[in-house]
Amino acid sequence: MSVTKGLLVRFDALPGKEDDVEEFLDSGRALVEEEPATTAWFAIRLGSTSFGIFDVFPDDAGRDAHLSGPVAVALGEQTGALFSEPTIEKLDVLGSKLPA
Repeated sequence: MSVTKGLLVRFDALPGKEDDVEEFLDSGRALVEEEPATTAWFAIRLGSTSFGIFDVFPDDAGRDAHLSGPVAVALGEQTGALFSEPTIEKLDVLGSKLPA
């Protein structure tokens, strides 16, 4: 399967909420398991309080479905409680190497 579209979501944990953000991100993995068009999903830590999500999709439809799915809803629910307002960047994937 090839991927052509992606998302990079970045946010900062609120003071003292770093461990809670890690737990939140870990729980997100189970939600994306139910999304057939989410080809790959990564929860990432960019710094001591900076976190993010990087995921890829075969097309715009898959990315749009993800943006209206359960992870997006959960992200909205935790904004202001665990972390700052996320920045969501849509991107085009120019090349990839995925497991067969």
